[in-house]
Amino acid sequence: MTIDVWSDVMCPFCYMGDALLGQALERFPHETVTRYHAFQLMPDLPSDKPANVLDILEKEKGFPREQAAAMNAQVAERGKTLGLDYRFDTALAVNTRDAHRLSHFAAEHGSQTDVVHRLFKAFFTDGLNVADHDVLADLAADTGLDRAAALTALKNGDYDDAVDADIRQARELRVTGVPFFVIDGKYGVSGAQPVEAFLQALDTAWSNR
Repeated sequence: MTIDVWSDVMCPFCYMGDALLGQALERFPHETVTRYHAFQLMPDLPSDKPANVLDILEKEKGFPREQAAAMNAQVAERGKTLGLDYRFDTALAVNTRDAHRLSHFAAEHGSQTDVVHRLFKAFFTDGLNVADHDVLADLAADTGLDRAAALTALKNGDYDDAVDADIRQARELRVTGVPFFVIDGKYGVSGAQPVEAFLQALDTAWSNR
């Protein structure tokens, strides 16, 4: 049974939702395949000018700085309960298109889930620039993929069409926010839902196959 996930590397609730889905799948007794699809929350951000997340929330999204900081602190506290280490003070907001291209490269080589997990950690915990090709190639190598092949794919613009197709499909599904999960091509789950909600959706999808 397939689980299609639309998410963005810079989305804190996507990181959380991915962890919650993972916990649900550990308790789900049937075989599943998870496929990740690109969604960009801020597609107009440049890829060559990393910015502080708080600055972006203030300047681009219009949040008062103190409010943005409080929101991030709440997310970080919730993340701790899932074993996630959010460090918003060092996170670098950039265009995530190339990170999504790397995800598709990894999918072709059987390591997409590992690479997506590494991308989340790179952004939220390690403070790495996930638009930098050398950084992305290092992350690919961290998961056992060929670094040189990953770097070549990034430099050549490979998988750009795949990213466009993901974004187009999200529009067709009327996805306006992420994370968004589609189970067995029929059942949608929006947001970082509790483990029990994911389990219920998984059970329903399986029983109705």
